[in-house]
Amino acid sequence: MHYSQSRRSFIKKVSAGASVLVLQPLLSACGNNAGSSPAFTNAEVDIELRLSAIPDKVQLFSGAPTIVWRYTGDVIKGPQKTLEVIPDSYLGPIIHLQKGQHVRVHFMNQLNESSIIHWHGLHVPESADGHPRLAISPGEEYIYEFTVMDRAGTYWYHPHPHGRTGPQVYQGLAGLLIVHDSEEDKLQLPQGAYDLPIVIQDRLFDKDNQFFYGGSPMDQMMGFLGNRLLINGRMQKVFSVESRPYRLRLLNGSNARIYSLAWSDGSPITVIATDGGLLEKPITRDHITLAPAQRMDLWADFSGRSVGSTLELISRANSTPGGNDEFQITAFSIDEDASTISELPQQLSTLILHDPKNAVNAASPRQFDLQMGMGMTWNINGRTFEMEKAANDERVRLGDLEIWQFNNTGGMGMLLPHPMHIHGLQFQVIERRIDPRYIDRYDSLSGGLVDEGWHDTVLVMPGEQVRVLIRFEDYQGLFLYHCHNLEHEDMGMMRNYRVVG
Repeated sequence: MHYSQSRRSFIKKVSAGASVLVLQPLLSACGNNAGSSPAFTNAEVDIELRLSAIPDKVQLFSGAPTIVWRYTGDVIKGPQKTLEVIPDSYLGPIIHLQKGQHVRVHFMNQLNESSIIHWHGLHVPESADGHPRLAISPGEEYIYEFTVMDRAGTYWYHPHPHGRTGPQVYQGLAGLLIVHDSEEDKLQLPQGAYDLPIVIQDRLFDKDNQFFYGGSPMDQMMGFLGNRLLINGRMQKVFSVESRPYRLRLLNGSNARIYSLAWSDGSPITVIATDGGLLEKPITRDHITLAPAQRMDLWADFSGRSVGSTLELISRANSTPGGNDEFQITAFSIDEDASTISELPQQLSTLILHDPKNAVNAASPRQFDLQMGMGMTWNINGRTFEMEKAANDERVRLGDLEIWQFNNTGGMGMLLPHPMHIHGLQFQVIERRIDPRYIDRYDSLSGGLVDEGWHDTVLVMPGEQVRVLIRFEDYQGLFLYHCHNLEHEDMGMMRNYRVVG
């Protein structure tokens, strides 16, 4: 099935009923390892939403529809444009929030197994972060409350039950969350139809058009890879665009695949934002490396290209599992001349960055060894996930600035890339060191790494040591850090860290 359309028809506004949801009593116990919803405050909120995880069907191919799990949403309070629905897609509605808004979300689990939502990249309290211990059972509700404290940027949301995150995301549970603020508004970057979300996911399908998710030991050890690409939760391979600049919001929503993205004609890629929002200045690369869970916003200028021409976004051949051959991600068909002239701002933002010298452990960074252990199980420092436990060396103090060092030492002769995600905060990537023995596995992707700006996920290549700088601000409690290869995470390559006062 082939699609060629603009975002005008690609995204429609969600329409919510005029009725207000009657709040159900809060549940005191939710799921096998569950906690309870945070205390309902009755505080005034700016935005109130209802999100449900439901089984559904979508028509991805001719023939039988594909059975999916998906998020659906309603606006209870706030502008109806807070939610945008992608028609004919399994992805959840795009959530638009403004920095400073106080938000309440009612999550309703209508699946046949426990689940919980994690707001990936957002700085929220422990009760709103979607820890697996808070997963709720079928038919139950969890209420989130938080204030949007993050900069304008491209974030996302997805399930986070222990041992089932990979299958649930693969079955369709994911959606974009876009934060806006006054700083970004002043730049007058492309908006509306010229601000395109591009969620990249790979899938396998069986002969009946159903998602096939393998559970073999090799699938879990390597990370599950598909052989078909879906863009924005549908089989869209071509965007119809005008001859003018666009903003492309890229999310690698795949379980395990790493992409090495480039323009098919060799033009440089211009990056304007990473996980945590705008960079100070635009940067250019011949290609960019996008690991699972990472986001990058691109300035894509189709000005001067002739009507009828096409430009492809490709993934270059690289040395990661499943990445040895070049293939097309999507394409842009220039179908209309545009009279609009828009220039890329050379100053995008002013970032207030931390100085590594001020870290409390500057002389002795906290160490995290990423390894394959006995029983062919991925772990961190020899430990796998424990629902409520953080070891003594996983305790940090509120307000401290620390250096964390991820060491991809492999163990058991197994070395794979690990996209490491730290919940609840954005960090700076301050140093990379590569073991010369693995330089051949590093070179194909290293030139595309974008370490500038703020991040919540960093790719640690085989044989590499990566240092990040992070300040533990505002919230005490139990938070996660883990590999965002979802099969590695589900195997136990995930741990808690505890923020104490």
